[in-house]
Amino acid sequence: MLVVPDGIHLIFLPSYSPELQPCERLWLLSNEAIANRRLETLDELQEAQAERCITLQNDPISIRQITLYHWRPILLS
Repeated sequence: MLVVPDGIHLIFLPSYSPELQPCERLWLLSNEAIANRRLETLDELQEAQAERCITLQNDPISIRQITLYHWRPILLS
């Protein structure tokens, strides 16, 4: 049994709510590197994923397009 302390209120969250965690949507971009490919070893998989991460790191516009919601403030660096 869960004991909830005074002053804490539990809020139901749906099982799928990517707008609460925008980084979850990055899996779509991340998996493009390995989708429909046959990789022989775990090392090959890790290398393909690392290369994709570098590609995405150099393409912030693609990341913004998939993770930016109308209600989320834009942080300029």
